[in-house]
Amino acid sequence: MIQTKKLTKVFRTDEVETTALSAIDFEVTPGEFVAIMGPSGCGKSTLLNIIGLLDNPTSGDYFFNEVNVARFRENRRTDMRKGNIGFIFQSFNLIDELTVFENVELPLVYLNIRASERKKMVEATLERLKIGHRRKHYPQQLSGGQQQRVAIARAVIAKPKLILADEPTGNLDSKHGLEVMNLLRELNQEGTTIIMVTHNKRDAEFAHRIVNLFDGQILMEKLG
Repeated sequence: MIQTKKLTKVFRTDEVETTALSAIDFEVTPGEFVAIMGPSGCGKSTLLNIIGLLDNPTSGDYFFNEVNVARFRENRRTDMRKGNIGFIFQSFNLIDELTVFENVELPLVYLNIRASERKKMVEATLERLKIGHRRKHYPQQLSGGQQQRVAIARAVIAKPKLILADEPTGNLDSKHGLEVMNLLRELNQEGTTIIMVTHNKRDAEFAHRIVNLFDGQILMEKLG
């Protein structure tokens, strides 16, 4: 599903050149659950952004479903993301002006799915994630754990092949964090590929494989 070859990302300003990723060779097969760990500034989020087609590498190749997307322009990356990749962020990234229902519905609107079909899909997903009773609430009326459930519902609503999670339990207490990780494990067991960036060793143990990054390079890999 995912393969990178000599993937490199360099950030440049007038005075400074910073190598965030250095010749990364990385592969993820369909159905895997992979955790990426490492200290702050080691390149974890940069790698996730490139895998998620939010950014391009400076050099090297990135194959997504056997298509080399490393040089895609932004509009082609956007088209490739639709229906293929779901995102879960530490900060939830919900839209405050929209209800829970409307937040989860949004990806389906972008996919031009009919309103009647959207309603069925959203209600089924909200019930599955035990947040249906909050469908008319706004994000600021929810607890952190509830907001992350909504974010997961939004990420999975279009049944993407890949979910990218960036510190998904970072703003949650241990109880709600564990609930979120169990949800991710269930999704993975149903066939969804998951790549997760985390500092949390407990969370990483849910993965099949742990990849350690240091100074923009893969330091080692081990089975979770």
